[in-house]
Amino acid sequence: MSRTFLATLHFDGTAFVGWQRQSAGRSVQAEFEQVLERLFGRRTAAHAAGRTDAGVHAIGLPISFPAPIKWTPDALRRALNALLPNDCWVASVRTMQTGFHARRSALARRYRYVIGTDDGAASPFRRPFEWALGRPLDDAALGAAASLFRGEHDFRAFAAKGEPKPHYDCTVTTATWEPREGNRGVTFHVEANRFLHHMVRMMVGTMVDVGLGRRPVADVERLLDRRDNQETSPPAPPQGLYFVAAAYPEDCYADVTGDPNAALQSA
Repeated sequence: MSRTFLATLHFDGTAFVGWQRQSAGRSVQAEFEQVLERLFGRRTAAHAAGRTDAGVHAIGLPISFPAPIKWTPDALRRALNALLPNDCWVASVRTMQTGFHARRSALARRYRYVIGTDDGAASPFRRPFEWALGRPLDDAALGAAASLFRGEHDFRAFAAKGEPKPHYDCTVTTATWEPREGNRGVTFHVEANRFLHHMVRMMVGTMVDVGLGRRPVADVERLLDRRDNQETSPPAPPQGLYFVAAAYPEDCYADVTGDPNAALQSA
C-alpha cells in the first residue's frame, strides 16, 4: 500500500535544464525520481506544481509522489536530503489525501523575479541568481506597467510559441514591484491561477523596456489585446526567476495542522 506525499523543494537551477525530464541534460525531475527509486526500490513518478526553464530557481516548488505507507513525513525528508544532490534541498514533507496532484490540484502559483540595478550585480556571487542589469529603472513606470497585468487577460502575447492551447486566459491576482534592500535593485512578485511557458520572463522583459524608457507603459495594454507575441520584448534571462509557492485547497491535506496557504501568504 502507498499514500501520497507533498515535498517542498528548493533548488539552484544553474546546472539544470529545468524541472521536467528531457532527452538530454540534467533535470530536477530526473534527479528527484532517481532518489525515490533508490528509497522505494521501484520507479516512482514525481509531479511538480509547475515547470521551470533551464537556469530558473525554486524556493518552494511543491512535488507530489506516492510512497509506501510505512514512511513518515519526517523520515522521508531526512532520506531525500541525504540522497539529493547539493543543489537541491527539501524544506518540508506533508501527507496528502488520495488523488492529490501537485499540478492539477493547485489553486494558484507565485513567482518572483530579481533584478540588480547596481554595479555589484556583476559579482559572481550575485550574477547567477539575478538579472545583472546594472542600470537604473523608472520605478513609477514599472509599477504602472505591472498594474495593467492584474485581472483576467489573454496572455498569448506573453507566451512562447508552441503547441496550440485550449485557451490562454490567466487570472493575475498579484503583480507588484518592490525595492531591494541596500539599493541593489528591484523584485517583481506575481501570482496567478496559471502561467504559460515563458510568461513571467516575457512580462518582465517588457516591463524592463518600459522602465528603461524604450517603450511606453501603454504598450502593455496594447500587447494584451494582441493574439501573437511578435511585438513583445525578449524574455528576461532565466537566472532572475524563482518559483516561490503554490496554494491548495485545505481538504487536500491529510495532516490538517497548519495553514495550507501559509507559503503563499508569507512569500
